[in-house]
Amino acid sequence: MAKEDYEVIIGLEVHCELSTKTKIFCSCPTEFGGEPNLHCCPVCMALPGSLPVLNEKVVEYAVKAGLATNCSIAKNSKNDRKNYFYPDLPKSYQISQFDLPLCYEGQVNIDIGDGEKTIRIERIHIEEDAGKLNHDDYGRGSFVDLNRAGVPLIEVVSKPDLRSSLEAEAYLRKLKSIFEYIEISDCKMQEGSLRADVNVSVRKKGTEKLGTRTEMKNMSSFRSIVRAIEYEANRQIEVIEEGGTISQETLRWDDVSGKTFSMRDKEDAQDYRYFPDPDLAPIILSDEYIDNIRIGLPELPESRKKRYLNDYELSEKASEFVTSSKYYSNLFEDAIKVCNNPKSASNWIMSDIARILNEKEQEPDEIPFSGENLGELVKLIDDGKISSAIAKKVLVEMFETNKKPSVIIEEKGWIQISDEGAIKEVVLKILSENPQSIADYKAGKDKALGFLVGQAMKETKGKANPQMLNKLFIDELKK
Repeated sequence: MAKEDYEVIIGLEVHCELSTKTKIFCSCPTEFGGEPNLHCCPVCMALPGSLPVLNEKVVEYAVKAGLATNCSIAKNSKNDRKNYFYPDLPKSYQISQFDLPLCYEGQVNIDIGDGEKTIRIERIHIEEDAGKLNHDDYGRGSFVDLNRAGVPLIEVVSKPDLRSSLEAEAYLRKLKSIFEYIEISDCKMQEGSLRADVNVSVRKKGTEKLGTRTEMKNMSSFRSIVRAIEYEANRQIEVIEEGGTISQETLRWDDVSGKTFSMRDKEDAQDYRYFPDPDLAPIILSDEYIDNIRIGLPELPESRKKRYLNDYELSEKASEFVTSSKYYSNLFEDAIKVCNNPKSASNWIMSDIARILNEKEQEPDEIPFSGENLGELVKLIDDGKISSAIAKKVLVEMFETNKKPSVIIEEKGWIQISDEGAIKEVVLKILSENPQSIADYKAGKDKALGFLVGQAMKETKGKANPQMLNKLFIDELKK
């Protein structure tokens, strides 16, 4: 059978570090970085006799995430001990949630090009993060850094509704966007604030039974997740086609070789020997508590998208793109307060700003300038003070220097020439130097006008008003 005869089944377990000031069960700071083992105390180091105290902000942020992803919120839940040994887990168990998660049965919609698809969420629960092993480059051993131990997480477990690597990426980006909007996490994947365990299986199309799944742990790059899913799906199909069987196991993705490698057998729930944590009281939530959090939720991406479609008459594509990130959306909203030109502001975000970020391998939260400065750039074009060509150069400078557009064009001498007399001199000069283009235009070759305008723009180093140039060239050519 061909690969096209198989269906890929993907489920994601997304771990998101919450941006609380302190850890989940102690008062140690959660800030990223710092000297190893600096942000630690007896609780997160699991010293004998230390007792955990639940950070109420963690519960609030988890409920926010649940409400924003259309989950039901449990009024009665608890913390459980998930027992397993790793060198960076001092207690030899992780405090998590098992049968009574805080949030359950939610869903989000993702854009799949020709429409939307609903991805069901099985549960969202809270848990503590583990520490980190730093491996010595010379093979002398590994060093344990417990700064991350006890940092609060939510884990978002999807149903196996995803059918391709691109759907998985769209779902991850949607969750990232939602968590940024409700401000529960910085979602910096490069710092491990957002990562995913990726479960992949394959089955022959038309069958209902799920295939044996493998899991790739702690992946924190959209690009790597897409590549890993595609490789693992193809690997499983090849194994089945050759008469082999898939083992349920945990895999390691190697980004350099582009392959997966076996780490260990995949555990099931019974392997972790869950039981309620005796040191922590149950989590009891009132209707009033949940409703207050619901009322305080900010406007979410889908709501903003509808508003952009209706109020600003943006296209479906533009509305989807601009609201895909809180940082794009806020940039857009601040920009249009200055320029009052929604379509132009959204076009700059979709095209040149997105392109530069892609070239720099940066995320929208790394845009160095404000929405007000983007609005000023658009307004300078609309007011005829700079051309679109000059504006592209100004934008590059804004990324490099974070200076206001008006300051940049003054320093660089890029202010557009809109003096009709000065532009007419250039027009007459270009016409005198290109008699063949005049003949071509009169012979009905419209491209000749574009050539003449291009020569004039080159003569003025891109500073001539292009609309005025066109008009003056046409006036002279008609004589």
